Formats: sequence, structure tokens, C-alpha cells
Amino acid sequence: MSFPGRHTVQRAVWHLVDAASAASAGTGGAAQGQTVGRLAQQVATLLRGKHKPTFRRNKDCGDYVVIINADQVHLTGKKWDQKVYRHHTGYPGGLKSRTAAEQRQRHPTQILRKAILGMLRNTTLRQSYMEKRLKIYAGPDHPHTAQLPSNVEPVPPAPDKRNGRFGFGIVTPANNTTRSAYADPNSSRQGTYEN
Repeated sequence: MSFPGRHTVQRAVWHLVDAASAASAGTGGAAQGQTVGRLAQQVATLLRGKHKPTFRRNKDCGDYVVIINADQVHLTGKKWDQKVYRHHTGYPGGLKSRTAAEQRQRHPTQILRKAILGMLRNTTLRQSYMEKRLKIYAGPDHPHTAQLPSNVEPVPPAPDKRNGRFGFGIVTPANNTTRSAYADPNSSRQGTYEN
């Protein structure tokens, strides 16, 4: 691998991520947001700059990420009742805990923030650069219209089995139909899905 050079680090750009852009097809048509873990992995990649060809592990080459509709994220299974968020007040006996459902009512942006920052290494790059570039808002409005005009397209959602964007061309064995919106039905390179 060749050294990219000292001045070839690309400038930081702004990305818009809509956490409510995934509509569930398998739960009776009820609209749900994106899954927290999949969305956090996608945003952590943008914050670190790993999507750029000039990525360097020891340099700041990430981008700004603005997340809207953070109160509409989705947790799988029974995590709304069983997942617990803990924090300490600093006083003796001050350990406080909340379930994910209570955390969504009080601080809906903290669910995504903890998931995203948990996927980044706890280094000085994270604390001085990446945490400051992450902007999370509970509703659809954000104050970054100068950087993100109203006609900007959000980042496409991560692949997810719930809403049919999963597998990138994997074919189901029963009726031999593709399960992915990105798959080409005329392609001869599609495999078969096996459990």
C-alpha cells in the first residue's frame, strides 16, 4: 500500500442521516425506524473516515454527520424493556439506571449517541474530533441548513432483513426470488440462500 501523502487527506463533508427512513414490511406495515446497531455502525464509519481512500488510522480524516428523527429508532427483540442504561451521579449510592423505553422518553438522542461512541476507539481522536462532529436531533429539524440544504438526499439506510434490503442478491430457495432491492434479477452471479 502506498503512502497517501501529507496533504492528500480529503476535507470533511457533511452527511445527513434519517433514522426514520426504514419502513418495516414484516410487522403488519407499521412504520419503524432504522435498527440502532446497524445505523451506529454506518455512522461510525463516516465519523472515522474509513469510507475514504485516504483514510489513515492516526489522522483525523472523518466527516460531519447530522442525524435527524433519532426518537424513531428501532431496537430488536425485547430490548426496549430489558436493555438498561446506567450512569452514576458521583455521590455515594448514586447509581441510576433506566430501561431503553424510559431513556427514549427522557433523552431520545442518547440511545444513538451511546451506540455510536461505543463503536469508536476511546482515543484522543475520538474525544477531540469525532464526538464534536456528531450532531443528533430528535425531530426532523436541524440548524445546519447552511451545510445541508433542504434538497440534500439522506444517506441510504443500512441493509436490513426486516425491510427487504438484505443479502445483496441472495435468493430464497422456496420461490427463487431475490430478497434485496439492490440485486439485479437478470444477473447470473446470484447464489442460493441456505440456513
